[in-house]
Amino acid sequence: MAGASCSTVAQKNENKKSQTWLQQHREASHTTVLLNNQKGVIPLQNLEQKIASVALEMPHAATFDSLLNKYSAVTAFPAAPYVQGGSFQPLLQELAPYQTVIVQLGASSLTDEKTLTFLKTLENRQQLVVAVFGKGSALAATASLTAPIIWSEKASAATANYAAQLVFGGVPALATLDDTFSPKFAKGQGFKTKAIRLKYSVPEEVGIRSGDLQASIDALVAEAIREQATPGAVVLVAKEGKVIFQKAYGAHTYDRTQATQISDIFDVASITKVSATTMAVMNLYDQQKLVLDSTYGFYVPSARNTDKAGILLKDLLLHQSGLPAGVHLPLGPKDVASTFSTNYPVKAGDSAFIRKEYFQEVVWPRMLNAKMGIPGKYVYADVGMYYLKEAVERQAHMRIDSFVASRFYQPLGMQTAGYLPLDRFPQSRIVPTEVDASLRKALLRGYVHDGGAARLGGISGHAGLFATANDLAILFQMMLNGGTYGGKRYLQPETVQLFTQKYSSLSRRGLGFDRWDPDSTQGYPSKLASPATYGHTGYTGTCVWVDPKNQLVYVFLSNRVHPKVSNKLISLKTRQRILDAIYTALPDAIVTPTVGK
Repeated sequence: MAGASCSTVAQKNENKKSQTWLQQHREASHTTVLLNNQKGVIPLQNLEQKIASVALEMPHAATFDSLLNKYSAVTAFPAAPYVQGGSFQPLLQELAPYQTVIVQLGASSLTDEKTLTFLKTLENRQQLVVAVFGKGSALAATASLTAPIIWSEKASAATANYAAQLVFGGVPALATLDDTFSPKFAKGQGFKTKAIRLKYSVPEEVGIRSGDLQASIDALVAEAIREQATPGAVVLVAKEGKVIFQKAYGAHTYDRTQATQISDIFDVASITKVSATTMAVMNLYDQQKLVLDSTYGFYVPSARNTDKAGILLKDLLLHQSGLPAGVHLPLGPKDVASTFSTNYPVKAGDSAFIRKEYFQEVVWPRMLNAKMGIPGKYVYADVGMYYLKEAVERQAHMRIDSFVASRFYQPLGMQTAGYLPLDRFPQSRIVPTEVDASLRKALLRGYVHDGGAARLGGISGHAGLFATANDLAILFQMMLNGGTYGGKRYLQPETVQLFTQKYSSLSRRGLGFDRWDPDSTQGYPSKLASPATYGHTGYTGTCVWVDPKNQLVYVFLSNRVHPKVSNKLISLKTRQRILDAIYTALPDAIVTPTVGK
């Protein structure tokens, strides 16, 4: 009983803390004013540029910078170490490579002529955004600036949070000046903007009690860690375009030497199918470069004289092409070397390099010669995604990793999502998976877990993608929005609808996407999910689910295969039960009672 009482107190404290945060955030929305935005610079549109943030006498700079980095990679420069003897020249030199500079400062800094000169210099050579916190009378000093100014009289963590989200359109600009501070900044001035990206908020904003939601999810993840179903996990929930829950649990490994962080990068396994390959197919479908009813041989010449030539693209997406679930890809002694060379350039691990001709001489012939099953029968098959990768790359005229990065990940602000994470990030940020005793003979950390994808150097249609929970939330919020995000259209709404709805008469599947199962005994992906729900799971212990009816995005990332494959996460139904807990917490969930087949 004492434990239950402590738990209730903790939940109440969490509820109170979130209510306070929400109240302060709402106050900030009524008092944060956007000025000088005639050119519509705010919210920032281009996330593929280099962005810097400079803090001048800002007690809440860490909060401000933390929120900026939810949207794009923003490099923080605390001004003090660079401003030597009152000269801003060293700082200006450091900032030269950046296209946009965001300067956050206390209003009192504007009385310093050197600070104003610094701002003017930046404005003349780069795109400048200024966030001012303090007395409005100081705004008069900025009369010569034309750069957008975000002003809040109060300097607090809440106003820093709101202003940072406003820069990228996570929250709207709503307020106008209550007083006249100068001829330029008169009462009633203030530009209005709309929210165009995810907002980072608390459950209370959508009518959920923080303590209840957190207690439920905490207990389910704690059970999974205690039962050694996974050493750690990250859970993210977005509702109505607002991230209301994002928390890391446990550690990278069972020895608990490195705690899991929400910014950790996971091998998402088969989520690759929907986050890379299917996205690429949707993009090419929009461009009329891929037609779902066309045959595979039409796009891939090497398949034309085989029994795979007549497979329809849509049947590859639906896993009902007749292809087998997998194909054996043997590795002989001559196929692998322990060191890189021109003959062994395909990197599968630190000491595992595949020979140059292996794909053309072994992988692809075996794929094309795979024994066909019954066309029109549902068989979940990785092979179909190998096939689709080849079709995508031929039509896109580039590798699939480059294509999805340039069309989706980079413009969306997905900072970590992509293949081959070790080329871009320190290994410490990547959560380890299995100890591979066969091909790699090492703990896999940053190398794809899937052995087939490893034989392709980590870039495949069915596996190979690595990402953070926040990255996946951004991508699937774009889907939930009907193909738009950040003021840009990525996919046509009709295409999103077509691919994510139930398409097959043989299974629950959509085109590429897994979906809600009408068989109530399955409770998949959750007993309470609406029939519109779509997404995918990943072998490494991951899932992403989108429920358009409830405006919900749910991401669960774990490394259940560490240090070796275990089915405990599956038998515990951790992923499903967390989604059940989320629905239970929703005040007005739209669900349809399921009926047995």
